Amino acid sequence: MSDTPAAIVDERKAIPWRRMTIGVAAVTCAMFAWYAATVTGLVDGGRFPTPIDTWQAAVQISTSPGYAGGTLVQHIVHSLRLVLLGFLVAVATGVPLGLLMGANRRADALIGPVFSMLRPIPPLAWIPLAILWLGLGDLAKIFLIWVSSFTPSVINTYAGVRNVDPTLIEAARVHGADRPGRLLRTVLIPAALPMIFTGLRLSLQTAWMTLVAAELVGAFVGLGKVLDTAALDIKPGMILYAMAWVGILGALMTYGLERVERKALPWAR
Repeated sequence: MSDTPAAIVDERKAIPWRRMTIGVAAVTCAMFAWYAATVTGLVDGGRFPTPIDTWQAAVQISTSPGYAGGTLVQHIVHSLRLVLLGFLVAVATGVPLGLLMGANRRADALIGPVFSMLRPIPPLAWIPLAILWLGLGDLAKIFLIWVSSFTPSVINTYAGVRNVDPTLIEAARVHGADRPGRLLRTVLIPAALPMIFTGLRLSLQTAWMTLVAAELVGAFVGLGKVLDTAALDIKPGMILYAMAWVGILGALMTYGLERVERKALPWAR
């Protein structure tokens, strides 16, 4: 029968391959449409780059001396470092704060109003203070990425803890999980993990979206620097190529996080 355990497992294994096949087909169609629109003149090549322009930009930035102060590898390594550090700091601070506010009513009453006041401030509004406090180095950029990534991790962790079934909490207390630390470790965190990982994915995506703005703060290398320099030089091919790498790296990191989530939440597959 098609609903036997073996059939279900085979179907689940086939889903990633189906998604990959559909994704490759969609990208292929988009590439063909891009080529057809630019080569036939349907789209102005001076405003939107042709595949040849983008290929020439790829060759230029990939070979020494590169473009905008470095080669493609140097730009990627620098941007990855900033995103990873900002994201990890956001996770290390946002998740514990969300757990604290979700599990402790007094902490929520004390911290919640301050968090609600700071939350609507756009990350880019912190750029002047980031420069004033931390200068033009990487610390200012990591700070901006942290500011943008911090909020989703706090909100989703808080929501995950608050949405835990009260009956489950009472049952755990009856069975000996009466101490806050033990209740948090054995009940609240496991139950809130799906929402926590949702917050981590949103934080990671926000980190990449903030990267370009962060690297405009006195950056000497990085994908954001490439985009800024290419805009000044009016090189749409280079702009598109750098944007493509931001999307690729963000997608790869999101995929890696999803793999970690599947390992941590095997029942959610």
